[in-house]
Amino acid sequence: MNKQKELMKMEEKATVDLNQLKHLKTELTRFMMSYKFALDELNTKIDILKQEFQYIHDYNPIEHVKSRIKTPESILKKVYRKGYELSLSTIRENIHDIAGIRITCSFISDIYRISEMLQSQEDIKTIKCKDYIKNPKPNGYKSLHLILKVPVFMSDRVEDICVEVQIRTIAMDFWASLEHKIYYKYNKEVPKKLLNELKEAADSVAQLDKKMESIHKEINKFKESSISKDTIQELLINNESFFFPEEFLALYLNSGRKTD
Repeated sequence: MNKQKELMKMEEKATVDLNQLKHLKTELTRFMMSYKFALDELNTKIDILKQEFQYIHDYNPIEHVKSRIKTPESILKKVYRKGYELSLSTIRENIHDIAGIRITCSFISDIYRISEMLQSQEDIKTIKCKDYIKNPKPNGYKSLHLILKVPVFMSDRVEDICVEVQIRTIAMDFWASLEHKIYYKYNKEVPKKLLNELKEAADSVAQLDKKMESIHKEINKFKESSISKDTIQELLINNESFFFPEEFLALYLNSGRKTD
């Protein structure tokens, strides 16, 4: 009789544990998916900005966009390293780089333009901005880091999720990638000679970015001076050309004069 009671208690406990595990899995899935949805939301916004620039300015300031979500193992390591309480609410409140996006631009001016456009959107809240371009790290690292809070509309709630956004030029990204590989190879114990060479390379990258920015400005001046009436009348949307009739332009211009 006692053995039967013990078996029943064990089965009951196993059922409770299983239900707890199911609940935990649901909460963890919801937690991780909220960051995935936040990335989707921000990637959509970035894609719209890319297309807007391409159609209106005939120029795309964004070369590449990469996004990632930290693995549960990586999140756990950071929790232990920082000494945070092991709870989803504490993790959400204190770890802001679970979801990350890296935007690579051609020119430094594009970095600040994209940053301003993202931060000025009504549903996005800027939590933190670190400008490592104007204030590089001692090793020469340059990039603009933003922590943005993005609303995610779930079936039964709205959650504000933090996403880390790093914006840098192609040259900055190349240097950062090289530096990461060197630190990984030497297990963070990089010889002083290599550190000095990395810093020199960072200075060269800065000079290259300045030179390319100057060339970019000269090209823009040339483009503005060579715009023709035919070019203005043509619209290219989804690889289709549309031309505004002379009558439409005349009506619009006359309407504008009357308004003034």
